[in-house]
Amino acid sequence: MPALAPPVDNDRDAVLKFLDYHQSAFFAVAYGLTDEQARSTPSVSSLSIGGLIKHATGMQRGWMQRVTSAPGVPPPDERSFEERAAEYQDQYAMRDDEHLSDLLEALQAQNAETLRIFGRSDFDTPVPVPRDAPWFPSDIEFWSVRWVAHHLINELARHSGHADIIRESIDGATMYDLIAGLEGWPETDWIKPWKPARV
Repeated sequence: MPALAPPVDNDRDAVLKFLDYHQSAFFAVAYGLTDEQARSTPSVSSLSIGGLIKHATGMQRGWMQRVTSAPGVPPPDERSFEERAAEYQDQYAMRDDEHLSDLLEALQAQNAETLRIFGRSDFDTPVPVPRDAPWFPSDIEFWSVRWVAHHLINELARHSGHADIIRESIDGATMYDLIAGLEGWPETDWIKPWKPARV
């Protein structure tokens, strides 16, 4: 993960590069964590880094189903409300039977699929506003694929910020030091690449 997104040439290029940049933040914030640390909730929040990685994966998957179905809607989910609600809640927690490496692998695959879909989509295609949750607006019929892309950037940025605070609560590691460790940057007066504490 670079410290800054690269230069951009146009609207689509900007969307793809900033989306890729925010997708990559989760790999830096998870760098060097054990499964136990990834599922821990050391701050006032009930969120964990593992849970946020799961949510970043599932959130992108759901929106990509809407984009690939646009201007139509995805096939209806025939499961009960209780089943759908349980799956949604599960997105926010890393279970004892889950491993960080598997969650990161799933995120990496979804990140690539998200970029692939946006790379070939018409950004002006209308995406119907869902009617199955109270947070979706009732006075708008459609967004655009462009809007969805920017919404994903917003969601990923928000949740990687949550993850930054959780990670610092776990072991004091901060984002630039984690990026430096992950990318193998040389140590300077400004940046100390993160390394596991010696025991």
